[in-house]
Amino acid sequence: MNDTDSVRLDQWLWAARFYKTRALAKAAIENGQVLVNDQRAKPARGLKHGDRLHIDKHGEQIWDVLVEHCAAKRVSASIAQTYYSETADSIARRADRRQIRAFRHGGE
Repeated sequence: MNDTDSVRLDQWLWAARFYKTRALAKAAIENGQVLVNDQRAKPARGLKHGDRLHIDKHGEQIWDVLVEHCAAKRVSASIAQTYYSETADSIARRADRRQIRAFRHGGE
């Protein structure tokens, strides 16, 4: 695929392994847990290279990513990670949340 191609939002979320099924991805999109370029979207919305996604998995994990590859095929986790790049703020926020959870559960 080239950069002008697009893929359905629900397919991409499933293929990039953010959700185990397309049905879960669709439900998250419809519940406003996934924003595309800071706006609510429908599951069939076409994603393209460079789109910015905000993915909130019930407050447990919050991701801000940029779409790098428009692929609809589910692949191994290591390959799926090449479908997007996570922002520095998102990486730092998730690391902070992990430290807080570890502290609450008696970890160091």
